[in-house]
Amino acid sequence: MKPTLALALLGTLAFAGTASAQKTFEWQPANDESVRLDPANYHTGRTYRPGPRGGNLHVDIEAQQPVTIFLTGEADWNQALQYPETIGSLRMLCLREHVVKTTYLCDLPGEPMTLVVRDDRGSTQSAAYAGLGEVWKRDGAVLNTPAGNAVGVGIGLAAVLKAQATPSRHFKSPNDVHIQYYRWACISNCFPPEFQWIQQVKEKYQLTPFLKVYGGYAPDRDGELVSIKIKAPSPMLVAMVPSSVANQLHAKPEMLEPALEKNSCQQRGVQSQTFQCTFNAADGPQSLIVVPEAGEKVPHKKAEIEFFASKCVANCALPPPNPSSSAERVNP
Repeated sequence: MKPTLALALLGTLAFAGTASAQKTFEWQPANDESVRLDPANYHTGRTYRPGPRGGNLHVDIEAQQPVTIFLTGEADWNQALQYPETIGSLRMLCLREHVVKTTYLCDLPGEPMTLVVRDDRGSTQSAAYAGLGEVWKRDGAVLNTPAGNAVGVGIGLAAVLKAQATPSRHFKSPNDVHIQYYRWACISNCFPPEFQWIQQVKEKYQLTPFLKVYGGYAPDRDGELVSIKIKAPSPMLVAMVPSSVANQLHAKPEMLEPALEKNSCQQRGVQSQTFQCTFNAADGPQSLIVVPEAGEKVPHKKAEIEFFASKCVANCALPPPNPSSSAERVNP
């Protein structure tokens, strides 16, 4: 099989195998964290790193007291943590103010963005800064120290270990905030079956009046597609028949025409032809038969026959594709 033919077959078959089983996505809960804030405290949430074309996020936030939510550049936020007086000049994307309970959505630009939550109490100036809050629970693991928030703001492991040895922080007026993150996840048809053309027969032989039989093929699934290609110097009969019938044709050639009466997988009088058929698993073993048409002069030349079957090569334990999709005709 030529490389160009192989690529064309693989591409077409991959489309046929997945067209009826599109992946389905939805927002699924990911990690969560519980944060405690004093008035005017800030909390550093997750940093998102979308691709060059951007992305989006989905977060549920519930607070005991009103908070402000926004996204800002990761580098800008890290700079503001070192120089708190610059917080008032931060870019605030998807700003939501005075929130108690909300589903926070935002379309992200193609750059790292950090989610920030600020306690609205205690200051009339949005630029005011009264320090960071404390993560006391993340992903179900209770943290009795500021270690969780230290991870959030990028402090190193040594600082986290040091923080674990310090007493718990005392809050003057705690505002407990729960943040539930979500991920965009595949929920069905996530690993669709993958199919590949597998060569069953390829032969160039000296043409004779006698019947050629190629056995050994059996469909693995319903709607399995086969492709047959013939090139001969004289008109030929090409067909797929049950192996139980094909095995008797040499001894009983009179069985041929009755076997073909209700057979849809056949071509009569062809010299250069490519055609496809579909089979179900219940059809059982099949054989390819090739013979010059009766009454035709058989020249002393060679005929070429190729036969391919589409076989599952990955994720084969999942439900098979829709047979009507696999039966789509292609030209290998």
